[in-house]
Amino acid sequence: MSTAIEPYKPGIFDLTHKLTVEKHGHTALLTINNPPANTWDRESLIGLRHLIEHLNRDDDIYALVITGQGGKFFSAGADLKLFADGDKARAREMASRFGEAFERLRDFRGVSIAAINGYAMGGGLECAMACDIRIAERQALMALPEASVGLLPCAGGTQNLPWLVGEGWAKRMILCGERVDADTALRIGLVEQVVDEGEARGHALLLASKVASQSPVAVRAIKPLIQGARERAPTTWLPAERERFVDLFDAADTREGVNAFLEKRPAHWRNT
Repeated sequence: MSTAIEPYKPGIFDLTHKLTVEKHGHTALLTINNPPANTWDRESLIGLRHLIEHLNRDDDIYALVITGQGGKFFSAGADLKLFADGDKARAREMASRFGEAFERLRDFRGVSIAAINGYAMGGGLECAMACDIRIAERQALMALPEASVGLLPCAGGTQNLPWLVGEGWAKRMILCGERVDADTALRIGLVEQVVDEGEARGHALLLASKVASQSPVAVRAIKPLIQGARERAPTTWLPAERERFVDLFDAADTREGVNAFLEKRPAHWRNT
């Protein structure tokens, strides 16, 4: 498998310049590129939604890594200039755009990893929380500061944060405006790994490369089962878990994976 970073299929769909996409083996590398703080706006949110929809149809992509351009910001969230005039219709549209984009990211059929290379504030942290796994650099700071400007997190923050860190820490961060550093984020379960400055992208790409050894068909079946516990009690998913296990025997990849193990050779996934 090639480990070189290359442009990702330019010209197939219209993607804003505020997002750049490259390919690294079976991984798509998305960089939020809207200086100085890599904020999200209408254009970039629509671009993210379109990109995820495209990646979901690309059988050669198994994983997605998201990071921020530069060394200071992963993303500072929404551009507050959009809300300065109090236009309620614009606020409604932006809330919808954030929800659509990050829910698509949450439901990406592969494995998504946020490489948090600096400040992840507001919608920036909500983007990271929509990913499956988060890797933070030591200098990173994370917060949901919306209440300090009279707003609230509207892209999953009030739901995803307590799921990850518990109600108490979620209230500290959202209601008290507390920022957390990388070590605290690791301790409370907001991130899964802390790395040195400048290394989040590399560690995320390395972890993403391991997804290629997993059956893409199996990953697509497993991920909704893990995430489903957010919506229903785990015991209600046990029958579905068994059914999805049996369903995998319709897949060519299941036969390939088992036989590759028995024959002591790498599996050659067909994504079917």
